[in-house]
Amino acid sequence: MILFNDEQRMLKEMIQDFADREVAPLADEIDRDERFPKETFQKMADLGLLGVRIPEEYGGSEKGVTETCIIAEELARVCASTAASWGAHVDLCTANLTLNANRDQSQRYLPSLAKGSKIGALAMTESSAGSDIINMKMTAVRKGDHYILNGTKLFITNGPIADLLIVYAKTTPERGAKGISVFIIENTFPGYLVGKPFVKLGWRGSPTSEIIFEDCKVPVENLLGEENKGIEILLSGLNTERIVMAAESLGIARGAMKVALNYSKERHQFGKPIAQFQVIQQKFARMAMEIEAARLMVYQYAAHADNGNVQNITLEAAAAKLFCSEMVMRTTLEAVQILGGYGYVNEFPVERYMRDAKLFSIGGGTSEIMCNIIAKELMKQE
Repeated sequence: MILFNDEQRMLKEMIQDFADREVAPLADEIDRDERFPKETFQKMADLGLLGVRIPEEYGGSEKGVTETCIIAEELARVCASTAASWGAHVDLCTANLTLNANRDQSQRYLPSLAKGSKIGALAMTESSAGSDIINMKMTAVRKGDHYILNGTKLFITNGPIADLLIVYAKTTPERGAKGISVFIIENTFPGYLVGKPFVKLGWRGSPTSEIIFEDCKVPVENLLGEENKGIEILLSGLNTERIVMAAESLGIARGAMKVALNYSKERHQFGKPIAQFQVIQQKFARMAMEIEAARLMVYQYAAHADNGNVQNITLEAAAAKLFCSEMVMRTTLEAVQILGGYGYVNEFPVERYMRDAKLFSIGGGTSEIMCNIIAKELMKQE
């Protein structure tokens, strides 16, 4: 059992109730219609969930990684799409701004992100720069009091609906990793274009698109951090991103197992509920074991991050992301198997859970990259 403090327990209970009451009833609809649930985001803003990582002076609640994981887990338990868009806003955008923005930038952008009048996103991936992100081709050239950005970002969560994005580009391409800079970009800047939304296997209620920059003019004051120091900003957020994604995987797995468990108690074969068959019980035992292991990993490493050790848990964050992303795929596949034919049709949500689960072994660093990171960190140990 995870030992949350009183405030964290209250948050978990509140989010569970909100997810069941406000998020779950829309989950199938937004998946089917590929619709972003704007009304849900406004309700989350009213509860302070969009500003969970933003300092109180800018309208946020100034909570940590643990609270972020609690919210991510409970949202994903009923709707991975809602959790994904919320995570892109909170963890990829607002948390990065909180860590790296100067006071003027914080005053200009954080209050509107906290109250939901602006939706945030992060734009880093390109067609030739996914796992090899240092190979990005997008450029930013300073001309007077502006930078001119050219290039295309790919697979951007919240891309079609984002008002504000954190964007990575090469300011000194010949310097490789040491020539990357980061910019705060508004969707109204000249030369900013949204590409056609992608039709996806899962996360269908979380809009994803290309973002195209054609001589996009960005004021110099929108440089985030220092020029050519973007790699430091990138590294500062990777570990927490992976832990939060692990929490989302945990939530999906819990949701899928719950549906399968309830079904198994009602579904009769050979004169008794299938939950009484040993082969089904073994499936649930393994699912429960892996979910419990995932829960311990997520919240132990979230606590380490909150205690100021976020830069020292690279191996642990990668391990949590790897384990949880593979665990949720196994769990959702077993849930579909337990439901049989009903698991293959959309009468029950397990097929949606399975589709949503797959991206966690791809986004935020593939499982193969997580293995590379873990191995590299092990080699550093004496």
